[in-house]
Amino acid sequence: MQFQNPLLAVSDLERSKQFYREVLGLHVILDFGANVTLTGGICLQTKESWSGFLEGAKLTFGGRVSELYFEEDDFDGFLRKLETLPQIELVHPAKEHPWGQRAVRFYDPDHHIIEVGEAMKSVCLRFLAEGMTVKEAAKRMDVPVEYVNDCIRS
Repeated sequence: MQFQNPLLAVSDLERSKQFYREVLGLHVILDFGANVTLTGGICLQTKESWSGFLEGAKLTFGGRVSELYFEEDDFDGFLRKLETLPQIELVHPAKEHPWGQRAVRFYDPDHHIIEVGEAMKSVCLRFLAEGMTVKEAAKRMDVPVEYVNDCIRS
């Protein structure tokens, strides 16, 4: 068995496609009408068709029990972009996790949570640029020294 794709039911497919294109730079690679696949493998399904698959089950958006996770090399640039998008509703502003990675969480149009985190390689390189040694960066990030060395090499 092989996992294929995550699927999100959405209330307005066109609005959701525009959101994922404008905010995250994703594009439709397959379009089946009531279902589309975006770059990265995320599938969007109309709530009507999804409810039909579930024998008319009532759908509830905004459960806050999952998220779609993305990493961004230019995290500060992404935050500046978010500030220009009035439709963005934050779950929380950008914050730094204990291991040093910065992240922001916000909602898509149907209140699915999207997280965009600073790429871990970028975290590593940021710590080194701030003057940490390889060992200090590894300790701060709670990763092996070899991981930090791999980030430097790549």
